[in-house]
Amino acid sequence: MPTRNTPWPDGTPCWIDYGASDLDATRSFYGRLLGWEYEGGDPEYGGYLTATRNEEAAAGLGPLMNPADSPGWTTYFATDDAQATAARIREAGGSVVVEPMEVGPMGTMAIAVDPQGNPFGLWQSGRHTGARIYNEPGALVWDEAAVEDPQAARDFYAAVFGFTFDEVPGGEGYTTFAKGGDPLGGLGGHQPGSPKGWTVCFAVSSTDDAVATVEAGGGTVTMAPTDTEYGRFAVVEDPWGAPFSVMQVPSGS
Repeated sequence: MPTRNTPWPDGTPCWIDYGASDLDATRSFYGRLLGWEYEGGDPEYGGYLTATRNEEAAAGLGPLMNPADSPGWTTYFATDDAQATAARIREAGGSVVVEPMEVGPMGTMAIAVDPQGNPFGLWQSGRHTGARIYNEPGALVWDEAAVEDPQAARDFYAAVFGFTFDEVPGGEGYTTFAKGGDPLGGLGGHQPGSPKGWTVCFAVSSTDDAVATVEAGGGTVTMAPTDTEYGRFAVVEDPWGAPFSVMQVPSGS
């Protein structure tokens, strides 16, 4: 079971959370789908919940900070210095919509938007180091961005995080990004009818079962289960229209 209990390296997608319009219904939907249990919910943290799998932190769920926003997932990138990263975001043409703020002893967060309008977060670890389980059914396995101008996005994220990019053979311009090691995620051009911006992919033990659970819970399938060289993959939306994907991986991988 891949786990981590230390801060993630700078620039690594390290945490995800969900802004919910109906927190109770959302926790029930994802609990059934991903086998999550929950802890937290303290009023001092706005009712924010930590979703756990095998007693390890996998993701967060909380009420929408702005009720006018649509429910959905946010990808957070690890940073050693949230203030310095926020400054690079502005210098590269992005904007910081929630300035770096301490979340008690847990760490420091910020929310930003890239020049093409795609939101993402920053997380500077304190007591909370980010996801403690990954690449395991019920946990995050991949983050990727679908953008209108891939080259401009690569320039922006390289300036902010120091990413380098490698094109995936046969991927129609899709690239992975890294910082001198294994790929950390992907970036490609947006296709009409597909999710735009940063989206998350969860590992599951059966993609077909996961899709059936999504539909039974009121969600929809936007790309039916498909076999790829990386695993059986599907794109779905939850009952509130938030997109995400699922990828079948061997249990215990």
